[in-house]
Amino acid sequence: MLMDIKSANILIKTELEAQIMSKKKNKKTKLSILIITLVIVVIGIIGSIIPIFNSINFGLDLQGGFEVLYKLESLDGDNVTSDMANATYKTLSRRVDVLGVSEPEIVIEGTDKIRVKLAGVKNPDDAREILGKAANLTFRDTSDNLLMNSSVLKSGGAKTGRDENGLPVVSLSVKDKDEFYKQTLKVSQQTDNRIVIWLDFDEEVDSFKNEQNKCGDGNSRCLSAATVSQGFASDVIIQGNFTTDEVTTLVDLINSGSMPTKLTEISSRTVDASFGEGSLFATLTAGVIGIILIMVLMTIVYKIAGIISSISILVYTFLVFLTFYLIGGVLTLPGIAALVLGIGMAIDSNVLTFERIKEELSAGRNLKSAFNEGSKRSFTTILDSNLTTLLVAIILFIFGESSVKGFATMLIISIIVTILSMVFITKWILKKFIDTDKFNDKTKLLLGFKNNKIKDISKSKDKKIFDTKVKIDFVKPRKKVFIFSSLVIIAGAVFTLIYGFNLSIDYKGGSSVTISGEKELDKKQIDEYFKGKEYTVSDISYINEEKGIYLKLDETLSQEEIKTIQEEVDNLDTSQSIKTDIGVVSNIVKKELTKNAILSIVFASIGMVIYIGIRYTFSYAISAIIALLHDALFVVALFSIFRFEVSTIFIAAILAIIGYSINNTIVIFDRIRENIKDIYEDKIKTKEELFDVINTSLRQTFYRSIMTTLTTLLPVITLLLFGSHSIFEFNIAMFIGLVVGTYSSLFIASQIWYEIEKRNIGKNKKDKKRFFDVEDDELDERVIIGLNK
Repeated sequence: MLMDIKSANILIKTELEAQIMSKKKNKKTKLSILIITLVIVVIGIIGSIIPIFNSINFGLDLQGGFEVLYKLESLDGDNVTSDMANATYKTLSRRVDVLGVSEPEIVIEGTDKIRVKLAGVKNPDDAREILGKAANLTFRDTSDNLLMNSSVLKSGGAKTGRDENGLPVVSLSVKDKDEFYKQTLKVSQQTDNRIVIWLDFDEEVDSFKNEQNKCGDGNSRCLSAATVSQGFASDVIIQGNFTTDEVTTLVDLINSGSMPTKLTEISSRTVDASFGEGSLFATLTAGVIGIILIMVLMTIVYKIAGIISSISILVYTFLVFLTFYLIGGVLTLPGIAALVLGIGMAIDSNVLTFERIKEELSAGRNLKSAFNEGSKRSFTTILDSNLTTLLVAIILFIFGESSVKGFATMLIISIIVTILSMVFITKWILKKFIDTDKFNDKTKLLLGFKNNKIKDISKSKDKKIFDTKVKIDFVKPRKKVFIFSSLVIIAGAVFTLIYGFNLSIDYKGGSSVTISGEKELDKKQIDEYFKGKEYTVSDISYINEEKGIYLKLDETLSQEEIKTIQEEVDNLDTSQSIKTDIGVVSNIVKKELTKNAILSIVFASIGMVIYIGIRYTFSYAISAIIALLHDALFVVALFSIFRFEVSTIFIAAILAIIGYSINNTIVIFDRIRENIKDIYEDKIKTKEELFDVINTSLRQTFYRSIMTTLTTLLPVITLLLFGSHSIFEFNIAMFIGLVVGTYSSLFIASQIWYEIEKRNIGKNKKDKKRFFDVEDDELDERVIIGLNK
């Protein structure tokens, strides 16, 4: 009997060992399958990113082209209606079709403006000529009396042809034969029986008497003057000294229809194809280097979790490009900058999660419990920080001009993809690794966390706070920090009052000239050329290793001046090929951009105050908004002192900085709120406790703040070093802003909150009400259970 029991025990033990071995083998197999799957996914993504990227439509700053902004005016002097704007839009679309541009952008802005972007157009001068013409075809007698307009012709009925001598002519098909016969009969009975065809006849300037010797030479509005001996209703032939290209252009203009409104060009920009391709290569190179550096840093710090995060970066990049392609977005330089910036900010989600898991491990939890608790605690913080940045991006999209909208579009996509790829995908993969039980005692390999850092929480007086090596007192030197920041901002204000801002033509009007060559250009020669033309050169500087020169002129150049400058500057140095790109902004556009910039900042600030007020408390909202204003003013002050150019993309940078800074601040405020709840049971009784909880919270989040700043700074630094000159101001603003944003989240925001909250210490309050709830003439704070508690 005893032997049977022993045999049974041995058998059970053997079966258990077999089951354990089987489970270990299964988990090992699952780990192997997971690793192989991830390798295949990575290879697939890398192989797919390039084709998708090449399928995306590039903006003119990446492939060259022409951009123009028109102001619409009614032909009869009345206000421009939506029907007029839509009709003009359709006419411009028909004209763009004949230019052969594959992906044009034609956008109605406001009620009386239309922006046209023609990326890749080969001849910007021809494009401007075709787009801007009214193309109002009229038939008149030699006394300039109007007989008929294009309404008597068939729509799209103009064709190219050849006369009996083989010369190019235009053939017009008549639709209203009765009217045409009536008017030609009338002309045939006049003493001077010639019918004159005009394109864009100007009542105040043109007359047949002055133009009869120029009719049909290709440079006159008078197209032809033919003798009519009798009434007829057949097709009309326009003959003259036209070239084949001139006839083709004339046919295209007539077929596209006359412009239903008067177009005034108020802003334009031309980018040479080689300059655009150079910008694309430089910015992509910077972006790739930045991404690689982030991957290396994450792998060094977080080991396997860092590799998983790097895979998520590839997934993130793939999904962003795919989404951008599917919605038909046009990728621009600011868009690429937003993508690279978005990668750095997206990594913050992983850093938050990893640091939270390490905190829970440090507090004594096992790996699975630490993962679950750390993921749960980090998610609300990630959601809050991303939603505030999303708010900024939406405001940018609503109020920003064309290039800023491109930045905002990419930022919006990046934030949405961040929540999908960097939160859910990273967590899912990491959970699969943890579920193998292979890393229960290998947390250093998995997360870069040493097991000897784990403490016995059962013996700890405070079971909620983990030990940290950071011993910095963040609160004590607050007054010195406040004074330092105030001095910088005041210095910036003084510089601004004395010298003003170094405004781009976006905000001061005028013209920008970018000259690019194959080798070093002579800046003195270029400067003397423009001054010799009596233009006011407000700024001139080398770009692209002195192979390029950038100038700002106070004057708003006309189309004729642009053409002359391009021809003459391109021939200044015959030893190399020189290309000249010129942008023009009128006072109308300047005022509109300034208004939109102010509105963007104001609405972004209001939106974030409301959001933080709802999610946290009024005192947090006030502290955050003061810190945000500090960051914006600090960057503006440095731009004023160091004379960096302030442009529309600079405003985008300021708002991106606000979004990033609020991201950092919310992470810290969330930790303060959590510690008050866990340690002090939602009751701070003394100033000392308030002092300590802020310091503790800042110390706990210090490594996360530094790490997330580094991961965001890396791509910005690579963009500064290797990126295009076109977005230099954006990159330098982002660099300064990231550093200042981290500084303010650690030394400004929480300290302001301390100054506000310490006044409430010792006061007995019956009820803690929230922001937006006023009772008994007293503004207090209301807590919403489940939302902020």
